[in-house]
Amino acid sequence: MTPKQQERIKNKIKKVKAALAADKKYWGGQYHDGRGLRYIPPQLYIDLNDFTGGLRYFNWFNKNFPDDSGYPDFLFEWTIILFKTGRLKEAEKKAFETFCSNTYLFDIFFGRQVTKLKKYEGSNLETQEFADNQFCYSNKQDNLTDFSEWLDKFISTEKFILLSSKFLDIQKRLETENDTETRHYLIQHERQLVNEL
Repeated sequence: MTPKQQERIKNKIKKVKAALAADKKYWGGQYHDGRGLRYIPPQLYIDLNDFTGGLRYFNWFNKNFPDDSGYPDFLFEWTIILFKTGRLKEAEKKAFETFCSNTYLFDIFFGRQVTKLKKYEGSNLETQEFADNQFCYSNKQDNLTDFSEWLDKFISTEKFILLSSKFLDIQKRLETENDTETRHYLIQHERQLVNEL
């Protein structure tokens, strides 16, 4: 990446931050961000290999949008940045959250075949549509080689396989469960899975 390209990306980050600040001012001290600008900076920080800046951004995001669960690719970017800044335990949790938000994502990242036979329950986005239109990461990217190796090992661990199987089982049960109390229990159990890491 040339210095000019880097400068363009940095300017884009500044513009997004300025727009978010204006949004907060307009809404009387609270963010509204109906355009979803808050989801843009992580990819830009990753493009710049500025993982410390990305971590600062996620700290700001957590403080200002504490109830925002984020989109699958946003969670994936969060996982990358946590890994790249040495926060491996947090990266494991965020990787599991990423999996729960879209069970196809890791297969897409590693370029693995996703077929109807392998279709997981609970994914909130169609695999091919998401791969073609939104998800822009691949294990072939030079700046993600170490992350790719770590993620591949992590998703092959006994703990991840067990927790992801529990998640998929809960999703399958929720599809047919009509009892409100049982559904509530299943959803609570699903939310607690990340704490088992």
